Order: sequence, then C-alpha cells, then structure tokens
Amino acid sequence: MKNHSTLRTVLTALFAALICVATMLVQIPIPATGGYANLGDGIILICAFLLHPLDAIIAAALGSALADVLAGYISFVPGTLVIKAGVALIAALIFNRIGKSVPEKKAFVALIVAGVVAEAFMVWGYFFYEAVLLGVGIGAAGGIAGNIGQGVVGIIIAGIVAPVLRRSDGIRKLMDSIQK
Repeated sequence: MKNHSTLRTVLTALFAALICVATMLVQIPIPATGGYANLGDGIILICAFLLHPLDAIIAAALGSALADVLAGYISFVPGTLVIKAGVALIAALIFNRIGKSVPEKKAFVALIVAGVVAEAFMVWGYFFYEAVLLGVGIGAAGGIAGNIGQGVVGIIIAGIVAPVLRRSDGIRKLMDSIQK
C-alpha cells in the first residue's frame, strides 16, 4: 500500500462511524445518572485490538462523543471523549504489550485481560464524571451496575469478533501494513 496515512484515516473514520452506530443502536437508560448503557464498547475494544493505538483512541473518542451528541446526551460529551479514549488506550496498550505476538489462545487471554482493565476504567471514569462533574454525587453509584453490564457485553462482543478478524489473512495483512 502506497499511502498508509490515507488508509489509516479511512479505517479510523470507519471505526468511529461503527462505534457511533453501535452506541446508538441499543440504548438502555440508566435513570440514576441520566446516562445510558450501549453496545459501543464492543467496537471500541475491537478497534483497540486491530488498529494503531492512536487511531483507536481517535475513533473511540469521536464515535462515542458523536453518539452522545446525536442522542441528546450533551452533558456527557466531555466525559465520554476522555473516558472512551482512555478505554481504547488502555486496551490497546495492554493487548499490544502481551497479546500481539503470541499464539491465538494466549492472545485471547490478553484480549480478555485488556478488556477487563479498560472497562473497569470506563466504570470508574463515568462514576467520577457523574458524581463530581455532573453533580450527581453518591447517586452516581446507581449507574455502576449498568456500566459494568455494558463493559461485560463489550468484552463478549470483542472476544467473539476480534479473534475471527485477527485470523483473517486479508484483515491481518491490512492491519500489519498500517501498523508500520
């Protein structure tokens, strides 16, 4: 491929769009905080396991924040930008460190570990954001269960889809070419 930067930009935009759609597709309201649980974290994790970490961060932050804007959750946009970027960063760094060049079974364990740590960050990030910055106080604890559920579903989605994509010769060659 001659123009890696164009390809990286296109893939980043594609993942941002997929994250936005997955986030908006199923929204389960969390009345305690005024937020919602969604499926976007599954795509964020897949993105973190396939793309360059910087591209994953951009896609996660922009796709998730755009979903908040389009769904009318404007007060969550600043927190979502930072929290979802953090999810992608944590998952990508852990996975790239321990799961990138190991056999598939060990890579799956790395994927799960990276997903759990990243989603724990998401749960605590939203708790802090809602409690302190949105002024919900201890009531933000009411959103923890929904955010844990969202994280678990995201890990399950990524745990099913990412290994299949990683085994695809075409996807692997594409991702290897843009990682350089």
